[in-house]
Amino acid sequence: MERSAELGEFLRTRRARLTPAEVGLTDFGGRRRVPGLRREELAQLAGVSAGYYTRLEQGHSPNASDAVLDAIARVLRLDPDERAHLYALARPARPAARRRPKPERLRPALRAMLTAVGDVPALVVGRSADVLAWNRMAHALLAAHLDFDAPDRPGDRPNIARLVFLDAHTHELYADWRAKARDTVADLRRAAARYPDDQELAALVGELTMKSRDFAALWSAHPVRACAHYVRELRHPLVGPLTLINETLDLPDDDRQRLALFYAEPGTPHETGLRLLADLARDRN
Repeated sequence: MERSAELGEFLRTRRARLTPAEVGLTDFGGRRRVPGLRREELAQLAGVSAGYYTRLEQGHSPNASDAVLDAIARVLRLDPDERAHLYALARPARPAARRRPKPERLRPALRAMLTAVGDVPALVVGRSADVLAWNRMAHALLAAHLDFDAPDRPGDRPNIARLVFLDAHTHELYADWRAKARDTVADLRRAAARYPDDQELAALVGELTMKSRDFAALWSAHPVRACAHYVRELRHPLVGPLTLINETLDLPDDDRQRLALFYAEPGTPHETGLRLLADLARDRN
């Protein structure tokens, strides 16, 4: 999607989720043609002209000031991730400064680190949610039905978004699959804004839109969130229910690659379940 169209879609979804009463406007009744705030209402609250806001929403005002963007973010009640996303869409990089991302490669030190953490499930995820590497525990926890060596082959790399929306095992694995699905789309939205020229990412979005109605519906809702830490409830086929903490850490020297770790609260049955899974993984090897 063109950056200007994506900006308009993002702003429209955020206007639609607010009512006039929520932002202090008097609703005189009558049928409204659009859900949520009208453009002119948002412009009034943000202190800009309706014409200027319309041009911005249509992608025709690439030089919006910090004050204008901050005012719009305030009226729309954007959280920090959404605010950053607004700035990324409203201030596209100049064509000469934009470059296609390079093919993703994994530093050898990162692969060694995955082995070093032992029984902690750990994996490195690329900018478009490809699994670049995982250790034996992450493989056993998330995708034992796939080839362990698949991440080493660029054409066969598992992709977290494809697994979430197109893989029956992954659908059953997450007790709250809808929350995982929404978080996955929110993360892809941020990646799409940061890498507008990434053809593989665009192809992934197109594929999932065609193959999954759930993905298409979530994508059109335009969720945006930095996936940093969550509590995930899993229904593992070998060790049963697991409640795990999922931490995701940015790797600043590796072009938006991220390290994802899973662990359980000490002294809980879930920690015992992870230990059992580690024993089973060792037995298989």
